[in-house]
Amino acid sequence: MRPTTAVKQHPHDDAPDTAADFRRLSDLDALPDPSSRDETEKQRLRADIVSAWLPMAERLAGRFRDRGEAYDDLRQVAALGLVKAVDRYDPDQGSAFESYAVPTVTGEIKRHFRDHTWTLHVPRRVQDLRNRVRFARQELTQTVSGRAPTLAETAERAGLSEDEARTGIEALESYSALSLDAELNGSEDGYALRDAIGSEDPALDIVIDREAAAPELRRLPERERDILYMRFFDDMTQSHIAEQLGISQMHVSRLINRCCARVRDQARQDAA
Repeated sequence: MRPTTAVKQHPHDDAPDTAADFRRLSDLDALPDPSSRDETEKQRLRADIVSAWLPMAERLAGRFRDRGEAYDDLRQVAALGLVKAVDRYDPDQGSAFESYAVPTVTGEIKRHFRDHTWTLHVPRRVQDLRNRVRFARQELTQTVSGRAPTLAETAERAGLSEDEARTGIEALESYSALSLDAELNGSEDGYALRDAIGSEDPALDIVIDREAAAPELRRLPERERDILYMRFFDDMTQSHIAEQLGISQMHVSRLINRCCARVRDQARQDAA
């Protein structure tokens, strides 16, 4: 007996023959009088065609497994793409339905990933860079052992510049977002993302006030400047300041009030 040679089949070599159904569907749509069209037959033909090609759509959905989306959801998206392909296909164009349906279904699945599975809106160009970088890294891990692929290696394998590869690598971390309550890796004390969020620094207003008052403070006599410094920077009491300068506490109080009023009025004039 002569040995048989296994031949690798095209994944859609079992494609159904629905040419006659498409022709009948096209003829029904071409009838000039809509009232003469058999809508029941149209719906039957359409359902038969979709049912016949559904295994092909599900095989296409299977190519996108393990990318963070449930397979059942991908099957539904692929089925939606198949229905669109059936409704839009024109047998008079001369091309086989399969050559039109495959890119239509695949495009529908890719559009689903782009529009519904990213937590943040990312431009299509960045998504494409991410995919090219991801595939390049997967290939490099088969040849580079003991370390992660470098930026230069990734860019060369993906056919990108290093800046484009860097953008793609950054996008790898943008596919999904973490909760603010998520504990950071390596944290042993419950340190979470929310603990790393900054808050408004109330001292910023003080900085603005100080800068506004600085010119007038420099114009004050030296003794008044010293009194204000001791009171507001050294946190000395009026009695302690009076003792330091050999004057009464009441006199210190009047000097502080007068200097503050002068600085405040000048700052308001400058602002105006």
